[in-house]
Amino acid sequence: MPRDRSLADRVRTWIPFGAVPELAPDALHEALERDDAPVVLDVRSEAEFRLGHIRAARHMPLVGFEAALDDLALDPARAVVVICLSAHRSVAPVRILRERGFSRAAQLRGGMIAWWRQGLPTTRHEG
Repeated sequence: MPRDRSLADRVRTWIPFGAVPELAPDALHEALERDDAPVVLDVRSEAEFRLGHIRAARHMPLVGFEAALDDLALDPARAVVVICLSAHRSVAPVRILRERGFSRAAQLRGGMIAWWRQGLPTTRHEG
């Protein structure tokens, strides 16, 4: 995020309410099978991630998201889907990505709860 933005602008980014683009769980599942699959960023806590996550997901906890984003060296032209438990915590990271030029950034509609409800596959991280 540009450093010259006002504190008020930065706070508005982190307000977890409001609309951001979304992708339905079944649509993400299908997209992950394609060659141009989106990058999946899971912003849940370490404990939540270990309970079960989408195999392709990169764990990127919400705390420290902005600082860690630069280290990922993501292609802004590639689709990015941000995931949390219920599509509440993923709102701010989607806004940040879009502010940084990731025009195809979206959140998983309904979060991991919706993914699990549809019976879509997950994996567990042991360790």
